[in-house]
Amino acid sequence: MNHSENVDHDAVLRARTMLLGSGRLGLRQEVEAYRVLADVSPLTYLPRLSRALVRLSGEEYRDQPQARLTLHAEAVAAARRLDENEPRRTELLVNALRAYQHSLYALGRRAEGFSVREEMARVGRQGYGTGQVDSPVYGLGSLAAALAEEGRHRESAEAYGRIVDAERPRPGGVSFWAVVDWTTQLDAAGLPDEALAAFEELVDHTRARLEEGWAPLATLVWDLVHYSRMLDARGRYDDARAARREIDTLLSELAETGERKTWSNILSWWTALFVLSDKEGEEQAASDGLAERIAVQRRSTIGAAKRWGSHHHRFLASLRPSFDEGVSLARHLAERDEERGAPALVRALTDRSTLLVAGKSYAEALADFREAAALRPDRIRTQR
Repeated sequence: MNHSENVDHDAVLRARTMLLGSGRLGLRQEVEAYRVLADVSPLTYLPRLSRALVRLSGEEYRDQPQARLTLHAEAVAAARRLDENEPRRTELLVNALRAYQHSLYALGRRAEGFSVREEMARVGRQGYGTGQVDSPVYGLGSLAAALAEEGRHRESAEAYGRIVDAERPRPGGVSFWAVVDWTTQLDAAGLPDEALAAFEELVDHTRARLEEGWAPLATLVWDLVHYSRMLDARGRYDDARAARREIDTLLSELAETGERKTWSNILSWWTALFVLSDKEGEEQAASDGLAERIAVQRRSTIGAAKRWGSHHHRFLASLRPSFDEGVSLARHLAERDEERGAPALVRALTDRSTLLVAGKSYAEALADFREAAALRPDRIRTQR
């Protein structure tokens, strides 16, 4: 028996007629037509079927996790049916697998989701070997994140390191997000020196991009604030002071003339680095009620930043009260106990300074930063 004897030719004709008709098909009807035609023209219709199934799950089954899982599994199966030498196969399959693992994790099926992420990395690696994708780490990011979620920080750091290695030779160089993830996992793996070196690479990269006109002043300010804190934590005080002098120079320029050009969509940069500072200063809360309140309030502020960090038009008005409260509480502690309160006030003022940069209140940001600097024993002295 040949293949043609297994085909329902009437169904194929109806499917072709539906797709060629003048009326606009609904997504469900599209999927039904692709299901039929994928058997007779797999090269053409399997990719369309896989993509349409993922779209259908998002548009019509958003609140039905089990139905979404079923559709995503079918999308994966359709992508897998493509010949391994088909140029589009890797991208198509990884995209379907990405949707599938999201559904598995949403249903609490973490072990299966993890296996799917492993397959994504494996498929991407194979696709690079056959020339279907141009990156040796295609699909690896989801596995790196899964390893971090499982507490396997060294393996996660190694994966993120490979991602950064692959990005270095590309136009534009390493991405902010990859380096932040790499740094975080190195730190979590107990490799602070390697984490510092990784973040220093990001600072150097941002500085170079700024000089080329491809980065805002604000992003370098935020990078340097985080970097200076990392340097302080590792006892590299001279380098930390140098970083803060550079921050002062950048904030001065912002206060005088603003950004060198208009930028958009950089708020997430600030949010990521502020959230990354979550555990900073926890030791201050040891045995003092007000210090404990400051630590709790800062954690609450970080939680608010996570919620409001993508609301570009409302974030400053929504977050400013929390940062003001943090400064006020730290001032009270400093008035009562200067030795313990001064570091808390430095931290709170610096936090608020970074927020004000995000909100383009540059003069206020500079004032906060300089007040914080004046409270340090290594205070920044300027010639202004």
